Amino acid sequence: MKASRIAATGAVAASAVLVLSGPAFAHVSVQPEGTAAKGGYATVNFKVPNERDKASTTKLEVNFPADHPLASVMPQAVDGWTVKVTKSKLDKPLELHGEKINEAVTKVTWTADGKGIQPGYFQKFPLSIGALPEDTDELVFKAIQTYSNKEVVRWIETPTKGEEEPETPAPVLALSAATDDHHGSASAASDDSAKADDAKAAANSSTTEAASSDSSDTTARVLGVVGIVVGVAGVAFGVLAGRRRTTA
Repeated sequence: MKASRIAATGAVAASAVLVLSGPAFAHVSVQPEGTAAKGGYATVNFKVPNERDKASTTKLEVNFPADHPLASVMPQAVDGWTVKVTKSKLDKPLELHGEKINEAVTKVTWTADGKGIQPGYFQKFPLSIGALPEDTDELVFKAIQTYSNKEVVRWIETPTKGEEEPETPAPVLALSAATDDHHGSASAASDDSAKADDAKAAANSSTTEAASSDSSDTTARVLGVVGIVVGVAGVAFGVLAGRRRTTA
């Protein structure tokens, strides 16, 4: 009896933990593929889970931060979804690759063509974004999730470090330190140089080995010829010696 009661109590406690911890994990989030370095470009995925048992997610709106506008935003096609990129004029133009940009993306909206995200599933929505700002450690994207039953969930609360996570936190993209070359050309050049040095070293090694091999072959041939000459001379000497003995 005691064992069964303990097991039942444990099951109830475990269920309570799952229920209480569920909302903390099941929210719209954003993660980069690799790193999102300041001043560079990155591919990010907005991950959208379906939190309802009897409704599907049919629409997602992601609002971009106005205090750190992004001039370049390119969505990747997602099967079963139509995407719309909304741009707005900037109060203060941006400078990108030596050119002034007067508008930036303020919102990206995905709308399901069919059933959308079914209960028990999630969907990733990829974007290529940049150039990422260099004067902040993170970007906050406020998202709005719409269900097939017309329910709307606003993921717009900004999380604060050191405090408990809000009930409907906004997706936050953490930015890593800036690299020497935002597009990776310096790294590529370094790799090419290293490969060239390796190739030269391999060529020099091959030449040295070939020269050593040729020298060894030549020495072996000379010794072989000398051995043959010595052998012939020995045979001739033996024949002459035998004749002298016979004559004597």
